[in-house]
Amino acid sequence: MSALQIMPAEKAELDFLSVGGLVMRMDPGVVPFAFADRYDVHVSGGEYNVAANLARCFGKRTAIASAMVDYPLGEKVEASVRSMGVRGIYKRFKYDGVRGPNIALVWSDRGQGVRPPVVFYNRANEAAALLKPGDFDFRSIFEKGVRWFHSGGIFSALSATTPELVIEGMKAARAHGSIVSFDLNYRAKLWAAADTGKKPSDILERIVEHVDVLLGNEEDLQMGLGLPGPDIHSASKLDPASFLGTIEQVHAKWPNVKVVATTLREVKSTNRHLWSAVLWIEGQHWLAPTMELDVYDRVGGGDGFAAGLIYGMLEGLDPEECLRLGWAHGALITTYPGDTTMATLEQVKTLAKGGSARIQR
Repeated sequence: MSALQIMPAEKAELDFLSVGGLVMRMDPGVVPFAFADRYDVHVSGGEYNVAANLARCFGKRTAIASAMVDYPLGEKVEASVRSMGVRGIYKRFKYDGVRGPNIALVWSDRGQGVRPPVVFYNRANEAAALLKPGDFDFRSIFEKGVRWFHSGGIFSALSATTPELVIEGMKAARAHGSIVSFDLNYRAKLWAAADTGKKPSDILERIVEHVDVLLGNEEDLQMGLGLPGPDIHSASKLDPASFLGTIEQVHAKWPNVKVVATTLREVKSTNRHLWSAVLWIEGQHWLAPTMELDVYDRVGGGDGFAAGLIYGMLEGLDPEECLRLGWAHGALITTYPGDTTMATLEQVKTLAKGGSARIQR
């Protein structure tokens, strides 16, 4: 892909490194929280999910730089990270036995039909929010070769210090020839609770100055970066026209951004979505087909899209193939419980080429 000069695999120890928070998602399935008495536990995190997907499905060498708490819940999270084939690079925290620091809990049900999913948080005294510049030896990590560095808006919203850590990592990545990506992942609840003393757009604008590949939908771009645009609730969710117009504003303000991509999703009901995606590269764009999704669990679809797209770029595939791999993998993620992939590369490639759900014998 000519827009990005990606380090050859043989010159790197890692294909992909992300920095972000690790969380435990408490999932009661279709039962509303007030009536639930049991939960499935999924280890997750917006930045981690991409690393896990790239390792498990796409066979890439990935790592996550994050906070780890030395207590039983931390042991569970650490084991889950290992099981997905992701290397953990941790700043370790001791648990005080009462108040923390903690691995954050994200409470997220699946909804059903006309009843939408519900998400809320318990991120009190979260270890990841305590991370700050200097906690990781980025210089030694990047000197060994890292092809791609990634972070996101969820981690950046946790405290006043996490965005500074993201910027520190991005500067080190660029100095050592790594591609830098960022998923805006704008979460109003997190930014409202964040004690940063600054507007979200002021923080995110500083981060985007260091980004090559930007991920985010029109709402992310408008709310996260403070860009003007049409009413995000009035336009068709599958029409890329206004999104592409907003991208032009992004490129005009941040010419360092060479690639912008997002999923396009129109929600008919909790379990039936129309799904597409768009990829913009230096003034040209590609649009994925629209498919009907029968959704089991929608959480993680965007991270699945990011992983497939990044895989295609790391492999040097053409833009159409990169987009379709992201589109297909994101769609498949919505058919599994949890936030990370259970797909095989063969399944992703088959769907990307237009495969169907006919039984495989």
